[in-house]
Amino acid sequence: MSSHECHQRAWRQHKEELRSFLMHRSGCASDADDLLQEVFLRAVLQGADFCRVENPRAWLFQVARNLLVDRLRLTKEQVPLPDDLLADAPPEIAPVDLLSHCLPRVLSELSAEDREAIVLCDIQGVTQKAFAERLGLSLPAAKSRVQRARLRLRSQLADACQLTFDAEGRVCCFVPRPPLDSGASPSDGT
Repeated sequence: MSSHECHQRAWRQHKEELRSFLMHRSGCASDADDLLQEVFLRAVLQGADFCRVENPRAWLFQVARNLLVDRLRLTKEQVPLPDDLLADAPPEIAPVDLLSHCLPRVLSELSAEDREAIVLCDIQGVTQKAFAERLGLSLPAAKSRVQRARLRLRSQLADACQLTFDAEGRVCCFVPRPPLDSGASPSDGT
């Protein structure tokens, strides 16, 4: 992955959460936006080194905290810092919510029929009735097709991404699957 792609992914994944954090701490939307741009500018200036950071989210939050401290130092001679300024970053995103990293690859490995049912009904939000009409199926047949596709998707996610569940049956960990290279095929086992 190029450093540009790495920076873009970090921006997409963390900009809203960082903006909220900065807005809460600075109390001003324009200051929060300025600080957010500065955080990501610092990441871009790191180049490929940023892409090798083990936890980019933690790195971005640390830079955001430092920028807030610097901003407070510049605006006032003596400003009491909030007690929670140096608190830990907000809690990590639940592993089940991160499964979207596996989804493109796993979807590409499903049959065209299963992929169509999942993409239309679960990703694009097409109703099962509209799905049935689109394919010329009865509503019960369409519902059955969607249900079978969901079961195969779940099974493929569990196998391909090596899902592990905690004692309560929730996803606790998984192994992300990178997208297929343009020259690879779903059946070659990569």
